[in-house]
Amino acid sequence: MATTAECRAALEQLSRNLGKAEGDVRTAASLDRSLTCWITDLDVTFSGRLRDGSITEVTEAPGRPTERAQIRLSMTGDDLVALVGGRLNFASAWATGRVKLEAGIRDLLQLRKLL
Repeated sequence: MATTAECRAALEQLSRNLGKAEGDVRTAASLDRSLTCWITDLDVTFSGRLRDGSITEVTEAPGRPTERAQIRLSMTGDDLVALVGGRLNFASAWATGRVKLEAGIRDLLQLRKLL
């Protein structure tokens, strides 16, 4: 089972990956949106801001998200680490319910370029 520190490191790596993106992926990563990622097995939520191609202002709090972010993710810590590490395909994880993504329709259309 992934630890909170490993999940934070995965989010930091995801932020670095987004910063290196080009083309349509860079455009999608350039959204300015609030973001939460609830790690279900650890019952911890990382909150931050997707802005200018990176995830900034990341905080950590116990439990489910207390505020409704514009982009909301939930998954296990192992799945987060596997997604960022390239060992788990987002589309198949989302389709099977391992990863949940909630956002407005416009954001979902932009985010699909990241996936």
